[in-house]
Amino acid sequence: MKTSSTIVVAIVAAALGAYGYSLLAPATPAHTEHAEQSEKKPNDHVEQDEHGADRIRISDVKLAAAGVTLAEAASVTLTDTLAFNGILRANQEAVVQVTPRFPGLVKSIQKRIGDKVGKDDLLAAIESNQSLTVYELKAPIAGTIIERQISLGEYASEQKPAFVVADLSTIWVDLSIYRQDLRRVRLNDEVLIDPDDGRGEIKGTISYMAPIGSSETQTALARVVLQNPDGRLRPGLFVTSKLILAARNVAVAVRRSAIQTLENRTIVFVREDGDKIEARPVELGDSDPRHIEIRAGLSAGEHYVAENSFVVKAEMGKGEAEHD
Repeated sequence: MKTSSTIVVAIVAAALGAYGYSLLAPATPAHTEHAEQSEKKPNDHVEQDEHGADRIRISDVKLAAAGVTLAEAASVTLTDTLAFNGILRANQEAVVQVTPRFPGLVKSIQKRIGDKVGKDDLLAAIESNQSLTVYELKAPIAGTIIERQISLGEYASEQKPAFVVADLSTIWVDLSIYRQDLRRVRLNDEVLIDPDDGRGEIKGTISYMAPIGSSETQTALARVVLQNPDGRLRPGLFVTSKLILAARNVAVAVRRSAIQTLENRTIVFVREDGDKIEARPVELGDSDPRHIEIRAGLSAGEHYVAENSFVVKAEMGKGEAEHD
C-alpha cells in the first residue's frame, strides 16, 4: 500500500513541476514574430505609384544577372513585308567558258579553282594533236576561276570547257516567289537580302521577273543584282529576303518582346527613379515583325525592359505574393 501511495505522489509532483516551469519560462513577445517577418521581407517588394501602377525595386546588377536588357523608346519605321528564300548565283552575263581551240594533250596548268585572273592571263598550255605545236589557253576576261575540267597530261577536247571564269564583282540573288504572292511583287521593288553571315542585311531592288514558273516548286523567279566588291557573297549559298511592301513612321515604338500582360492589362516594364521598374499600362497601335507602336502610356526617351521582360514579370509576381 505504501508503494502505491509513493507512485501517486511522484506523478503529482512531476506534473506540478512541469506546470511551474511553464509559468517561470519567459514569454515570447508578440512583436518578436512580427519583427522576424519584417526582417525576411525582400528588398524587391511591390509598391504602387500615385496612379496605382505596380512598381518593384530591382537593381541594374540583378537585371543584368537575369539577362534583362533595357532599351530606349523611340520613333521607328514600321514595315509591311513578304519573306522569300533565295540562292546566290554568279552573274551569268559575266561568266565565260574557256574551251581549247584544238584538241590535244595538256602540257601545263597555271591556274586552279578560286584563283583570280586578269584578262589574257595564261591558264594552261596544250599541245595540238594536229600540228604537235603547243598553244596557250588564256583568260578572256578578268575574274575568278570557278571551274576547271582538265588535268595535267590528259586529253583536252574542244567539245567541253577547260575552265570557267566568272566576274564575281556582281552577284545574282534568285528568289522563289509563291504563286499567291506574285501579284504583290513588281519590278524595282525594294528587297532586303540577309546572307546570314552576321554582317547585316543588304538592300537591293528586283530587276527581273521570270515570265514562266516552275512546275516542280510552283514558284516563279524574281532576281536581284547585288554589288560584291569584297567577295562577301558566294554563289551557291542560300539567303533569306524581305520585300518591303509599305512603310510608316510612328512616334513611339518598343520591341515586341517588351509587351506583357499583367492583371488583364497590356503593360511595358519602364525604368524609373534609377532602381525601380514600373508595370506601365500602354495602348498599342500598328506593328511589324520587330516593333509595336505605343499610342499612349509611354514617351520617347523613356527606358523600358526590351528583352527577357518575363523575368521582371515573374519577379513582380513573387514580390506581390510575399508582400501579401
